[in-house]
Amino acid sequence: MMQQKLTGIERGWWIVSLENRVWLPQGELPLGTASQWSLQGHIAQPIGEWEGETVWLIRQKMASGMSSPRLLADRDTKLFQLVGRGVQLAEFYRSHHFCGYCGHEMEHSQYEWACLCGHCEERYYPQIAPSIIVGIRRDDHILLAQHQRNKNGMYSVLAGFVEVGETLEEAVHREVMEESGIKIRNLRYVASQPWPFPNSMMVGFLADYDSGEIVVDPVELICADWYHYDNLPLIPSSDTISRRLIEDTVALCRQQ
Repeated sequence: MMQQKLTGIERGWWIVSLENRVWLPQGELPLGTASQWSLQGHIAQPIGEWEGETVWLIRQKMASGMSSPRLLADRDTKLFQLVGRGVQLAEFYRSHHFCGYCGHEMEHSQYEWACLCGHCEERYYPQIAPSIIVGIRRDDHILLAQHQRNKNGMYSVLAGFVEVGETLEEAVHREVMEESGIKIRNLRYVASQPWPFPNSMMVGFLADYDSGEIVVDPVELICADWYHYDNLPLIPSSDTISRRLIEDTVALCRQQ
């Protein structure tokens, strides 16, 4: 985790990130020596390894080529997770330059992902926001919605952030009721996925429809409806937990 000034001979994958953006020249994550990408002189730190190469983080904005890490979401899952780690760490360090308790400038720990205040001795760690996402089946149909934040015609399953003082299961029932007006049953855990938009941990579930009619929350959703498993609208790309939940629900529908 030690930071170092690059001489140019260092080699690996380069995550250059600031303000939740990542440098993707030619649409790809840079691989090679620091000098190949004119990165010598920058401050960098190793944050992992991928395909036998060190993954480096440089907290800086480049003049061009800064893009959303979403462009890598349908690539290799491990690569996307490492890029997500870099993006989140860059934002964590940017937002914790000063101590929130006493206002003094902080230092970076050399042993863990943390910022340390030498004045009041507070220690800060990157915060992860847990959120739920759930695929809901009603006989041979699945509930899909178009979210206000995705106005590109994409439909997905319902999702939302966990609130203070509630369990993951309570969050699922609450979010489903708030966004769609229906009740669910037979809730079961499926999988999780780090999601750096900006700092989420998506916890995925499957559930069955219990009762109620769809009443869309217009603040969160554009529309929502039941779709037959073999006649789905545009859905998220592979390697996302939303797609996994949709495919798992479709598999259950086919068994009907």
